[in-house]
Amino acid sequence: MLTAHVERYVSLRQTLGFKLRSVARLLRAFARFAVARGDAHIRTSTAVAWATEAPSPIARHIRLRNVIHLARFLRAEDAAHEVPSNLFPGRTVRSLPYIYAPEEVARLIEAAGRLPQTYPLQRDVYTTLLGLIAATGLRVSEALDLRFDDLQPNGVLLIRRTKFGKSRLVPLHPTVADALERYLDRRRQLPVIDDHLFLSRKNRRVPSRTVHYTFLLVVQLAGVAPTRPRPCRIHDLRHTFATRSLEQCSAQRAAVSRHFVALATYLGHTDIIHTYWYLKATPELMTDIAAAAEALVTGGDST
Repeated sequence: MLTAHVERYVSLRQTLGFKLRSVARLLRAFARFAVARGDAHIRTSTAVAWATEAPSPIARHIRLRNVIHLARFLRAEDAAHEVPSNLFPGRTVRSLPYIYAPEEVARLIEAAGRLPQTYPLQRDVYTTLLGLIAATGLRVSEALDLRFDDLQPNGVLLIRRTKFGKSRLVPLHPTVADALERYLDRRRQLPVIDDHLFLSRKNRRVPSRTVHYTFLLVVQLAGVAPTRPRPCRIHDLRHTFATRSLEQCSAQRAAVSRHFVALATYLGHTDIIHTYWYLKATPELMTDIAAAAEALVTGGDST
């Protein structure tokens, strides 16, 4: 019974645009665990016992959070389902990103061109990939998912059904479009079936874990922030793009409104509050922008 409930819940949410890959996997595991204990309904004790088996505090929080969402859904139909409270604390502090200086971005791209060449296109893949993310703020997964059909006329990329199930158009600066086209000239010469823009040595889409590992090598080669306690991440290029964009924003309320809406759309944010968070990432940004942006988010007034 619980297994059928999980499949129905996942199917319904996926029709609404949610991907739920990891959520579905976790809830199916919970259903198997609960059924093995003889449960026909969600029980708090079972949910907590299952969550406790996770290897870390945040993983336990995520497990129980997903069961809570499922339980609320099912309890609306059957009050016999119990809705647990989340006993495991989630991550309360969002780690501040590393904001790259322009010369550091240039060093990263140059260092990618010095990577050990394990396959012919490797250096081209990583110099172009890093440059594209730095210049557009794309999520790493969005860049890796790009296919030839996503190249639109006049230097525009179609980003299909991204993190929140929506698609968007991303116009490229002419210099970025030219650099991408030079890469594609070399990419098209490969006699491969896979139509992803960025390929691994197996001539398939580059796995995300491979990109994150390779980026650590690039950071070392570039000598960027060698004394930083936490390693720099490729995702910080997206944060850097957003931050540099906000630095160009006027402090006037109307200008902030237009700028934030445009940036949120360009980045693929579902809520402008996610765009506003980037102001916290760099305290040196102008306080007038922060005040105007906060007024925009809260609906208040700004002087």
